[in-house]
Amino acid sequence: MNIIGKKVVLTGAAGGMGSALAVALSQRGAQLVLVDRDAPALQALAKRLDGAHAVTGDLASTTGCKHVADEISSLLGGVDLLINLAGLNSFRPFEEEDPQAIERLIHVNLLAPMLLTNLLLPSMLSQGSGRIVNVGSVFGSIGFAWFSTYSASKFGLRGFSEALRRELADTGVRVTYVAPRAVKTPMNSDAIIRMGEATGMNMDLPERVITRIVAAIDDDRKDSYIGFPESLFVRINAILPRLVDWMLAKQNRIAAKFARL
Repeated sequence: MNIIGKKVVLTGAAGGMGSALAVALSQRGAQLVLVDRDAPALQALAKRLDGAHAVTGDLASTTGCKHVADEISSLLGGVDLLINLAGLNSFRPFEEEDPQAIERLIHVNLLAPMLLTNLLLPSMLSQGSGRIVNVGSVFGSIGFAWFSTYSASKFGLRGFSEALRRELADTGVRVTYVAPRAVKTPMNSDAIIRMGEATGMNMDLPERVITRIVAAIDDDRKDSYIGFPESLFVRINAILPRLVDWMLAKQNRIAAKFARL
């Protein structure tokens, strides 16, 4: 897809990776609608980008998603490109997860992309073109200990992307799934950073991931897995998951010390 002049919606736009992606899309000539719940940061970002619109909304509820979709439709009419980037993370023993926090994370990471797609897809189908980009994670193909809720949400997003891609195969609407490995953003808690250092976990700068997201859009990619050897582990885990159990056992024991802090 050529981004120049396209009507682009980006969720999670005020975050560390989101703001940088917004700048990159604006520089490519996109007509942007930026979505985030952080109103001051969102407004400040929109002012920096020529012609960008800001829509403040909380994607943790069905009502919030409907509000955002209505605002987008009012501003743009139709949508050419929807990038579902907004997300939450959680690193702790599953028995210590708060039920409300589980519900919120699943809603933001999985249900919000599904609901926004459901609400904005008709306009894409009516115009015969469009692209949905769901930003998932390697954690959506490999279930990591102490990230059970987060992994579950990303597994769901990957499955949704795959199923919808097949469903839309005979239309002009395409679906792209992008799966980064760990990214150095404020979303990662101090415990995650310390765990990553102790286990030697690879973490990419946001700029690298953004470059790959834009490239996936440019090249009409169905999916893009970012990072080696993590992308190889995805393939191994699909065929030999018990081997990956063994490979991760030592890392899991180390990570446990930080998950319980």
